[in-house]
Amino acid sequence: MRLIGGTLGLYFGKRFLGAVLLVFGGIFALVALVDYIETMRRATDMPHVSAILVAKASFYRVPQIAERIMPFCILIGTMACYLNLSRRLELVVARSAGVSAWQFISPAVTVAFLLGIAATTAYNPLSAIMQEQSKRYEAIIFGNKSDELHGGGPFWTSQRSSDGQAIINAKSSRDQGVILNGVTIFAFDNGGHFKQRIEARSATLEPGVWRLLDARVNELDTLPAKHPVYEFKSSLTPEQARESFATPESVPFWELPKYITIAEHAGLVAAGYRFQFQKLLAQPFMLAAMVFLAAAVSLRFFRFGGVQKMILSGVASGFLLYVLSKVTEDMTKAELMHPAAAAWLPVLAGGLTGFIALLYQEDG
Repeated sequence: MRLIGGTLGLYFGKRFLGAVLLVFGGIFALVALVDYIETMRRATDMPHVSAILVAKASFYRVPQIAERIMPFCILIGTMACYLNLSRRLELVVARSAGVSAWQFISPAVTVAFLLGIAATTAYNPLSAIMQEQSKRYEAIIFGNKSDELHGGGPFWTSQRSSDGQAIINAKSSRDQGVILNGVTIFAFDNGGHFKQRIEARSATLEPGVWRLLDARVNELDTLPAKHPVYEFKSSLTPEQARESFATPESVPFWELPKYITIAEHAGLVAAGYRFQFQKLLAQPFMLAAMVFLAAAVSLRFFRFGGVQKMILSGVASGFLLYVLSKVTEDMTKAELMHPAAAAWLPVLAGGLTGFIALLYQEDG
């Protein structure tokens, strides 16, 4: 009996893994195709840009996009797996052999949990590195058209130095906020009076200064002046720049604790980094919760009918869980909820909902 259980468990696990990988691969390919076409459309005005370079910029950006929809791949893959098993009457045979629903769901939960661990520890750092590489390719492709970049902006921050205060706006960032694109600086003197406005193609934070490229300086009662290279005094440290301009998604999982510590020592709010870290820690449990949620709506036998209703209810449950996760994320950014609570609440809600529904169906 133990051998049969092990064989069945391995079989169900392989079927589940195959369904999930098929769904994830299909969505990945679709996203890559759509993103490549859109990038090609935006690069039509660049005559010297090759299609290979555009493909690289698009392909390197897709893994991070696909990472966000990974829970939905688990949800859809689980429903597809168990509905297919039910259609082929394999679940009927398993039940007649004395195998309960909990037993043939446990391999899927285990595989989903392991996939979540791999996604957090390996896939996330890789996608973050590829995202930064994609930004570099986009900078090569679009050049001065920095507004075309996918940088997650616009970003705003302020700094104060011996010359007065300055408000800095950037349309996108690279290298965790050290390099900015599409920069606009509003400078004020120590009395709070407007002094100058500077527009630049890009800015790189160096010790004590922002190094601006292709800068246009506008001052009161003075004609605008263009500078190939212009240095603007800065009091920001690289840690402060990262906190202001870097998105938490661009930081690999293994570097998040260091960023949280640096931000706290600098007296900055690290809620975004904390939420991202807790979200990645909760990712294996989220994927396992998606299995429970999907299994609760996909174990009904085909001969009972109502398959379309089950599929719609599963998709609706996943959508509601996504809305809940976005609400908690926004509440964290507004400092209305602790990052740990915001990251783990959707996991608990989805997991308990699926577990209770499955418990009611199987055990009454």
